[in-house]
Amino acid sequence: MNLVEIAQLAAAAAEEKKAQRVNILDIRGLSVIADYFVVCHGKSQTQVQAIVEAIKEKIDEAKVPLKGIEGLRDARWVLMDLGDVVVHVFHKDERDFYDLERLWGDAGQVGVQ
Repeated sequence: MNLVEIAQLAAAAAEEKKAQRVNILDIRGLSVIADYFVVCHGKSQTQVQAIVEAIKEKIDEAKVPLKGIEGLRDARWVLMDLGDVVVHVFHKDERDFYDLERLWGDAGQVGVQ
């Protein structure tokens, strides 16, 4: 499974849990942190946790290694490290505040599928 497919798998899992504004940002050449960001949000802490769990299940099934998860307890901004793909699952308020798409405005967009 290549990196775009991993990002799309995570994005699709998020959409299955009704995540809002699911985007995949291509940050290759812009950062050494990762090649792709998946960005989405939920409307409540419970929904954010459900989105993260759904992504975790799908990547486990696909045998994609999960290097770490941060922020799950508070569920305001959860970061999932899949190596060169980083998933950001926000609570709506935090997403509006941090506005990663604006910060990474030079990034290309990849279709979620």
